[in-house]
Amino acid sequence: MRFLNNNTPTHDLTYSDVFMVPSRSSVASRLDVDLSSTDGLGTPLPLVVANMTAISGRRMAETIARRGGIAIIPQDIPTDIVGEAIGKVKRSHTVFDTPITVTPSTTLGEAMSLMPKRAHGVALVAEGDRHAGTACPRGIVSPADAVDEDRFAQVHEVMTDFLKVSPDATPREIFDLLTANHQEVAVAVDGDRLVGVMTRKGALRSALYQPAVDAEGRLKIGAAVGINGDVAGKTEALLGHGADVLVVDTAHGHQEKMIEALAIVKKVRDRVAPDVRIVAGNVVTADGVRDLAEAGADVLKVGVGPGAMCTTRMQTGVGRPQFSAVLECAETAAGLGRSIWADGGVRHPRDVALALAAGAGSVMIGSWFAGTHESTGDLRTDAQGRRYKESFGMASARAVKMRTRDQSGFDRARAGLFEEGISSSRMYLDPDRPGVEDLVDFIVSGVRSSCTYAGARSLPEFNELATVGIQSVSGYEEGRPVSASWS
Repeated sequence: MRFLNNNTPTHDLTYSDVFMVPSRSSVASRLDVDLSSTDGLGTPLPLVVANMTAISGRRMAETIARRGGIAIIPQDIPTDIVGEAIGKVKRSHTVFDTPITVTPSTTLGEAMSLMPKRAHGVALVAEGDRHAGTACPRGIVSPADAVDEDRFAQVHEVMTDFLKVSPDATPREIFDLLTANHQEVAVAVDGDRLVGVMTRKGALRSALYQPAVDAEGRLKIGAAVGINGDVAGKTEALLGHGADVLVVDTAHGHQEKMIEALAIVKKVRDRVAPDVRIVAGNVVTADGVRDLAEAGADVLKVGVGPGAMCTTRMQTGVGRPQFSAVLECAETAAGLGRSIWADGGVRHPRDVALALAAGAGSVMIGSWFAGTHESTGDLRTDAQGRRYKESFGMASARAVKMRTRDQSGFDRARAGLFEEGISSSRMYLDPDRPGVEDLVDFIVSGVRSSCTYAGARSLPEFNELATVGIQSVSGYEEGRPVSASWS
């Protein structure tokens, strides 16, 4: 990447401070661009779901992996629960979505409460145990079936028939079948065994995206490890459960405790699963990158203070504008044979593109994904009828309370006095993009277009060819679309 007219900045820059100019390009189509990550994880998309308790869970992990990214399960979750989540993701189908399943005797009200947890918005009525592979589908229930029906009615009384397809059917074949039958959801069944579901949008996406899979063809998922407690024991347990990447995570990554923890994690990793990548952070300087790389990190997580839930900069004055942090840290990491994740501060597809142009191997996204069907929070509705989910920062009092649950009441209360981050925030679902897959479409479309403007067919080419300029606040505002007349 180079600056326009070799105008090297004399101050640090945020994503909003910069823009990219078009260059002569021979890339004819956005689909000619390969967005495979350059961080060594081998994911088809350079997107990582942040290890935030209100965002990253099993549903989010399997959905994002199916589209080519990877999610990181937070460190605050008990290890056995993380193991169960990893196991469920590994057992999930790589093409067909996992349905919400209910038994024939489930009440309609309960089924309706479960439907928003998946973007396909229906519940499958099945007999048997889906987790044991014995579930046999009997019908399907959608919000339309619940109109004017008693919420205490059992679903078998209102369920309708479903479109059955073979697990071997191609996405194009399923799309054509759904269109011809005026249906929105197809159910893949192998004999009497439920495999999964696919919507028309899902069929299109399955033809456009490749899943992020491990050496055995199973969906990828990562997990976070803190720098306190039994670091070795947790690392070994997570690797035993099948985590594909370990994220050693703390707000201030450039500290002795992190370096000590990294050495422990690396020692266990080298013995148990040497192919698993270790990510560590957060840092924002070249020195931080060098020290953590020397301690054993394969990937450095870059970002202090840019996240929507983070109050670090306002409370402490510590942090760094994210574009400059990514640019410097990526260059330093590349010189050491390492890579970085740009963590935080992305609010538009342009921000993701700029992070990748600056050299990030992948971009970690948190709050932007909080307001989706797949995030872990419960779906709520405000007084105006708008749907939202609660989110909170991982250094907030709420997160600290969870992280210190094994300590005494006095110690927990004392730790809670020193909070950074927002403990409760409403992240509204975008009516046009309520699912994480909708946001992935939005982001990928923008990043692919950015690459074509730069004349790049891959992310290494994008980093090499991108030309970036510095703009004023009014320059940034000029680029904002206007949804209604300004007169």
